[in-house]
Amino acid sequence: MSATKEEIVAFMALEFPHAKYQVEAVGDNSAIISHEIGIKELRPGGTVAGPVLMSIADVALYVAILGTIGIVPLAVTTSLNINFLRKPTAEARIIADCKLIKVGRSLIVGEVSLYSEGCDDLVAHVVGTYAIPPKRD
Repeated sequence: MSATKEEIVAFMALEFPHAKYQVEAVGDNSAIISHEIGIKELRPGGTVAGPVLMSIADVALYVAILGTIGIVPLAVTTSLNINFLRKPTAEARIIADCKLIKVGRSLIVGEVSLYSEGCDDLVAHVVGTYAIPPKRD
């Protein structure tokens, strides 16, 4: 019932045509996405804005979930907790590495590690929960 990377990319392009992220990989309970950083994503002081980092993490969770349970458009975020750890580089893409921790029938919990491309140090750590709609026959 899982979705392939190609199916997810097609679905996301249709539903979110203006999004700037790239789906890099979709695996078993996991996903990696990247996001180009431009002037619109920066806040004063030249760092990536917190809401941008949160949205990248949210998309990574969604992609990992779609890769695990299939295309479920009405899967929605119920919580998202982010710990900002260091200033991301404004000149590099943000890489989001997501791992799903628990996949239940109605809730899925995952964690996302955010990096500036080319740097091994975490920029932020995110834990999120998604609600999955009941299956209809």
